[in-house]
Amino acid sequence: MIARADRLVVLVSGAIPGERVRAKIERVGKGVAYATTVDVEEPSGDRRIAGGDPLCGGCLYAHIAYPRQLELKALVIADACARIGRLELPAAVWVAPSPEEGYRMRARLHVRGRAIGFFREGTHEVCDVRQTRQLLPATSDVLDRLVAAAHSLALDGIREIELAENRDASQRVVYLDLATAPGGDAVNPARLFERLAATDGLTGLAAPGAAHGDVYVTDTITIDDHPPIALRRHVLAFFQGNRYLINRLAAHVVAHVPPDGAVIDLYAGVGMFAMAAAATRGARVTAVEGDRMAAADLAANAAATNGAVDAVHQSVEEFLGGVVRRVRLKPDRDRLAPVFVVDPPRTGLSREALDGICSQGASRIVYVSCDVATLARDARRIVDSGYTLVQLDAFDLFPNTPHVETVAMFARE
Repeated sequence: MIARADRLVVLVSGAIPGERVRAKIERVGKGVAYATTVDVEEPSGDRRIAGGDPLCGGCLYAHIAYPRQLELKALVIADACARIGRLELPAAVWVAPSPEEGYRMRARLHVRGRAIGFFREGTHEVCDVRQTRQLLPATSDVLDRLVAAAHSLALDGIREIELAENRDASQRVVYLDLATAPGGDAVNPARLFERLAATDGLTGLAAPGAAHGDVYVTDTITIDDHPPIALRRHVLAFFQGNRYLINRLAAHVVAHVPPDGAVIDLYAGVGMFAMAAAATRGARVTAVEGDRMAAADLAANAAATNGAVDAVHQSVEEFLGGVVRRVRLKPDRDRLAPVFVVDPPRTGLSREALDGICSQGASRIVYVSCDVATLARDARRIVDSGYTLVQLDAFDLFPNTPHVETVAMFARE
């Protein structure tokens, strides 16, 4: 939260707008100080007892009543669009809520000794994942059993754990990132990993050079009355992480796709939006993904669409460079112009990608963003290229944290 003291901007963790607090300044950057609340003198009516570590990565908003969290995230989005993008929003930002507990089905966790969790803000200190309540209790139990088994087998080199489970938690896979190769009792590493994979509650385990069980999980996306859409994904492939909002997010994005239209889905991942657009809107989709793991899943998922989804394993910039050379759509032919769906990483669209998209005369651009600052920056460029920001909504994929997923739809003027 933002405060000012002696002309200095102070970012205060553990506070709520409107409160009066005493805060300790931890460090000072260029014109900005970073502080932590040590005492609340005049509390907000939105303050609640959070429990757990207030500086843990999954708890930074946990002291704020959940309805107020949604309001704050809407204000952050509007502020970024006005301040960075110099944009007037078409309407007040709506943020879809999520249950606060057990929502997360993907996570990268740190392991230090027998401690498993996230880093405390600004440190490499591990805070217990269980206290964040992001994971299902059964999932935390499995992780505890896994780390205990690793210690009993003298496998002490686990530094990170990549976790992936499907929506109903019937499949759960982990990938072990090892600081050192197995040693000691691990004369036969393959046998060691096989024993770890037998941990109750796991359906698969992978590590560098090792794979046991099924290292994929399969999710089903359901939109309205359409048949469920199956999506295979590797434990290391990117996928949206909130089990409660995944259907709603997919439905919201593809609702912007006209029936029987053409879609170019960039940063397609394993194909959630591509598959949903083909199955529910009758779209012809070209789905582009550069990551090797996700691209393999995308190809496998696209194979079930009878040609409705064409999977392309290529960087977005390379793909768009080829498209620009091959095809240049006439700006007056909207019925043939594709809809672009983009879901870039936190850094947003590169200049090459943005120029390539805008040069194609797309009828619509549906931008899915996990970072409001880069979205606001790119939105300004899209508007300057002749588009209007028609709709902007958000999804609270990570309750009790500052993170929010935003979906913006731009239409050509």
